[in-house]
Order: sequence, then C-alpha cells, then structure tokens
Amino acid sequence: MPISKNIAKSDLRACSAIATGAVARNLCGLTAANAKPSEDNRQTSLKMSYYPYVEHILERASVKRAQEAMDRLNVSGRIHALSESARTAQEAADSLGVEVGQIASSLIFKLPSGGALLIITSGRHRVDTDLVALNLGIEKLGRVDADYVKEKSGFSIGGVSPVGWVSPATILIDEALNDYEVVWAAAGHPHSVYPTTFAELLEGTGAKPMVVGD
Repeated sequence: MPISKNIAKSDLRACSAIATGAVARNLCGLTAANAKPSEDNRQTSLKMSYYPYVEHILERASVKRAQEAMDRLNVSGRIHALSESARTAQEAADSLGVEVGQIASSLIFKLPSGGALLIITSGRHRVDTDLVALNLGIEKLGRVDADYVKEKSGFSIGGVSPVGWVSPATILIDEALNDYEVVWAAAGHPHSVYPTTFAELLEGTGAKPMVVGD
C-alpha cells in the first residue's frame, strides 16, 4: 500500500506508534508485520491529523456535531483533518491512500413526501437511482440542491456526515461497503473524515442494506 502523500516522512514514526491493524496499513503504508497490534483490533488509537490548521477544522460546529454523534453512538474511530480536500470519493481515497471503494459517501435525494433520503454508498460506483426507486416502491428519487442538503442534514455538500443530522431521514447503506474491513466517511467538513466499518454504520444509523448500484 503506498504511503499517502498527505503524510510527512517525519510523521511515520509517530504513525507506527499509534496506528493499528488495517488502518495502520492504509494510512501509514505499514505492513502487517511492522504494524503494532491493537488490544481489541479497533482503530480507536488512530488520532493523527495532517491539516496544517487542524484545530480550526475540529472546532467547527458541524465537525463538533459529527463528533458528538459519534460519541453517543460509541463509534470507535476519531475524526481526522486532511491537508487536501475529501469533497469527492476519489479525492478522499487519494488523500488517505486507500481504495475508492472504501469511501462511504453520503448522497442525498428527496422522496415524494419531501423527506430526505440518505444513501451511504461505496465510492467505487454510482447510485442507480432507478433501481433504488424500484426497491423503495416509488416512482423516482428527487434531486436536491445545496440549500436542501444544509437544511436537512446540517452539513454542507462535500462534508456530509452519515451521523449528526439535524433532522430525521430515511437511510440506505450500500452492501458493497461490507467488502472492506475499514471504510471512511465524511465528518462535517470537506477536509475531515473518520474511519468506521459497515457494521458500525449499520448499527449507528439504522440504515437498510441494499444493492444501490453496480
């Protein structure tokens, strides 16, 4: 696994000391042999951040709201700030040095009722809106604008977290995310992400698993 370009060489020693398991390999380019094992094989100890003004990112209200929701849900990971944007799945994957399929993108659509539909999807494919509409028994999924996203989720496009929403939503989760040991989701800002798992997202959001694309 190549080392992410956002990780300075001077950070590698610290990274190897605090990162564990698969997350260590993904973020730090470590092998299984030289990554320190975790007591419970979770990524709770990973707390590295690479954004030059990380304190400002983590102090933003939207990021704090995401972290508070993560704490309530006992999410094992912690929020990390990146030096480059994670606004798109490909940008996030490039910044983290992981497969694009490991990015859990939060896509929002409008239901016929006017309510929000959140689809947590793997970055490796596009959502098939016709397929999703058929599975939900509705005619079609409505498109939304930035104002709608902000109103319903409390987050801006490019940084929509799957947790910490300001209003309820119908939530689906892409079954393809279960193919990965660790996935990464936005955390309230285009430069902030957090590590999680399919099971953790499923439990924390109450999402319904579904094939949402190919």
